[in-house]
Amino acid sequence: MRIITGEARGITLETQEGEATRPTAERVKEAVFSALQFEIENSRFLDLFSGSGQMGLEAVSRGAALAVLVDASPEAISIIKANAKKTRLFDRCRIVNYQYQEYLRGFVKTGDRPFDFIYIDPPFTEQMHGTVLKRLSVSGAADERTKILVESESPDIFGGDENVRSLYDVLKSAKYGRIYVTYLRLKQMQEVNA
Repeated sequence: MRIITGEARGITLETQEGEATRPTAERVKEAVFSALQFEIENSRFLDLFSGSGQMGLEAVSRGAALAVLVDASPEAISIIKANAKKTRLFDRCRIVNYQYQEYLRGFVKTGDRPFDFIYIDPPFTEQMHGTVLKRLSVSGAADERTKILVESESPDIFGGDENVRSLYDVLKSAKYGRIYVTYLRLKQMQEVNA
């Protein structure tokens, strides 16, 4: 696993051993950042289930101004910090050891503006994509300009919940082997409340 391009190009990243994390495949990462390449410069990127930190670090390597890397695992946080230092991108990263719910619940208190990009790649075994998207919709971390990318094993990232589905516009979905990446935006609040 490595940084594909940008200022940290070619630097190999560490990851946790075993089944604790499932790093995004390089083919998927390349496709995602090819789709974002003209928008990433000076952006703010949230990697909500960061694992090794590779998605956020790739964003910063390609010119993002800030990556916030959130993970609940202290072991993952140690690896993210090591990778951020190894790539010399640490100063443009904010590394947060929180459950995703805690981070989203507390986001409004930070006074930060919504992110430009949010990458959501929770453990597939927990089937929690719909729950994450529901929490994200009321967190303030995203608005109708935020591009939200969801990695999953199923094309139904809303878990069959039509209420959550109604909160988002699906921009596109792409399949890479058994992995789907779905691109979303929050609907404008006046549309949601209508």
